[in-house]
Amino acid sequence: MLVMGAGIPQLPWLKTSGTQAQQLVEEQTTIDVYEQASPAVVTINTGRGSGSGSIISAEGLVITNEHVVRTALSRGGQVQVMTSAGGRYTGQVLAVDTQNDLALVQIQANEVFPIIELADPSQIRVGQQVYAIGSPFGLSGTLTTGILSRIAPNGDLQTDASINPGNSGGPLLNSSGQLIGVNKAILSPGRGGSVGIGFATSVAMTQPFIASATASIAAGRPLPGSGSDGSGGAGLAQGHRLGIVVDPQTLIIQQINPGSVAAQVGLQAGDRLMSLNGQQLSNLDQLLNHLNTSPAQVWLGIGRQGSFGRVMITF
Repeated sequence: MLVMGAGIPQLPWLKTSGTQAQQLVEEQTTIDVYEQASPAVVTINTGRGSGSGSIISAEGLVITNEHVVRTALSRGGQVQVMTSAGGRYTGQVLAVDTQNDLALVQIQANEVFPIIELADPSQIRVGQQVYAIGSPFGLSGTLTTGILSRIAPNGDLQTDASINPGNSGGPLLNSSGQLIGVNKAILSPGRGGSVGIGFATSVAMTQPFIASATASIAAGRPLPGSGSDGSGGAGLAQGHRLGIVVDPQTLIIQQINPGSVAAQVGLQAGDRLMSLNGQQLSNLDQLLNHLNTSPAQVWLGIGRQGSFGRVMITF
């Protein structure tokens, strides 16, 4: 006999408790963060290693770690960038900050890219939920979660979210899918993977680096870490006043800044600097030191596709 009535207790799994409801909310937040941010997380390959990065502008500007791109700097600063959608692009290292382990890479493509927004540094709190996306061991699009465990005296962020080789350069995100840090290192007692202590460069250091680098590009000033100030930090240097990024090893122009005097006279990426005012150029310092004297004009000898020509640049 089937008895219907109030005397039969409701089975516990037929109702949703407050705890279960909260778990569902947290789960949905995790899903939302991943779906929002992952299209803007990229894998960066230098040919000798790989890491991750975050697209921070629709034009394809990527923030990553200096140590991720370091081996590419001696070869002109070119890297391969792979998006979560399967796109493969050439990227050019624009600037590095060795102290904070940051690098800025420009994807060389005429496309509009999805982006990750930068968080407000003043809103970062120990104990908040955090999310890391990257390519640990080459497994692109991997998500791990945890909390912000500590803010170090130097501003670095410590998290228990699992970070492993290949996560370097990828984003540490808040619950709004905004970047609060650039993942860079783990504390490991041996040569194994994560033990729950990972570190990221805070957005508090990342924002000034990005602002300085992009302002330098726009104005044609030396880029942070370019070595054109004598620091020798990276394998690239910015031509003062010319608005060009040059590989100091080969003297080949890597980038022409739009609107610069170099662009106006028709210089192109791939051109080799051969001479200055009729004298052979043996190193980039010759050019930079001469430009620092504020000349009214210079004659540059340019090699292009096996031919040689000269251009006059007036400042």
